[in-house]
Amino acid sequence: MKPHHRFALALTGALLISAVPAGAASLTERYEVLRTEQPKLALRDAAAKLNVSEAELLAANGIGKTVTRLQEGENVPREIMRRALDLGKVMALTRNDNGVLERTGVATRMKPQEEVAGLDADKEKEREQRMRNIAGGYLGGEIDLRFTFKNWKYAFAVAQPGKDGVVSRSLQFFDASGNAAHKLYVKSDAGVAVFDKIVADFRNPSQSAELKVAAAPVKPAEKADSKVDVKEFQLAWNELSDVHQFNRLVAEFGMSREQALRLGPADKVQRIAPLAVRQLLEQAAKQQLDIMAFLGNDATVQIYSGKIGKVQEAGGYFNVLDPDFNLHLRDTAFSNGYVIKRAGVTSVEFFDKHGELVVSFFGVRERNKPQPQTWIDLTAALPKADANRQASR
Repeated sequence: MKPHHRFALALTGALLISAVPAGAASLTERYEVLRTEQPKLALRDAAAKLNVSEAELLAANGIGKTVTRLQEGENVPREIMRRALDLGKVMALTRNDNGVLERTGVATRMKPQEEVAGLDADKEKEREQRMRNIAGGYLGGEIDLRFTFKNWKYAFAVAQPGKDGVVSRSLQFFDASGNAAHKLYVKSDAGVAVFDKIVADFRNPSQSAELKVAAAPVKPAEKADSKVDVKEFQLAWNELSDVHQFNRLVAEFGMSREQALRLGPADKVQRIAPLAVRQLLEQAAKQQLDIMAFLGNDATVQIYSGKIGKVQEAGGYFNVLDPDFNLHLRDTAFSNGYVIKRAGVTSVEFFDKHGELVVSFFGVRERNKPQPQTWIDLTAALPKADANRQASR
């Protein structure tokens, strides 16, 4: 096609998109025009271009055809995920604005727990909260997930034929703002009947495509550094006995996570170059080092543990492309990275330009044993942030 013809076609498509009214009734038409122009555009990216949420676009384009709207309610997402343990082999997909983690495998079930007696009121409240965010499994093993179900809102079952004619079946969950919370794709023939039963049992009586999507919550302003008792905070950091105590410490001082790293003890935090994530993954693959990758959003965090193989840049992302594990990082959107030492554990975290945590990494270690020296050496060799960035700490 001649260049001026391509330009004319693109201009026509743009004009068509802008000419069609932006109301809900025309969303499918607007999407069809956009898909004609950019057939490889992911649904999430198409929704952003159309100025709607992914959940709204999925519903408008699929309800009554390839999409079934499932029930809503405080306990519904947890019950669907509990039933999804029967699906067998699945691909679990969790994402945020600048990263995607996809893991294929079988989720483990929890063993029956004995009742715990004699807990004080605070401990009992903490235990109840933790149990509300457990769906009978997914703790450790191939599909390793942490849920915050209060942030799950909409659920859909999607059954869509692929280019090869094989039907892809998935359960897709979204938060109140229509952002993807988590997705599960059926990966076995035995799971089809289970999927169909879940759809039948949780089908929403109303198959309306209209969603009451809430505006994204406004992120609270970060406390001024001058309002933080940095000396006290650093002393408390040095007294941590478990890495899991860090989140509570940050909350107690009313800080953002990245602010806490910026103001942490100089011998415990080292700022590194944002693109150091590439060296981390390349060296982990080269050395065949077991790592843990944590990636999530406000509703779900997914964890991968193990070795990685194929790493490469493609499609605007830096990727791990292994048979049962894919990690896609839009690292050009990263703003800062940090090597962090807490309670004898070294980790690496990367943040985007909005101060949101995208992904974090740990070295896999055996219980009650020190972390591997190879992991410590790998993190120590990561390229440091430039002098200007360091000076701003």
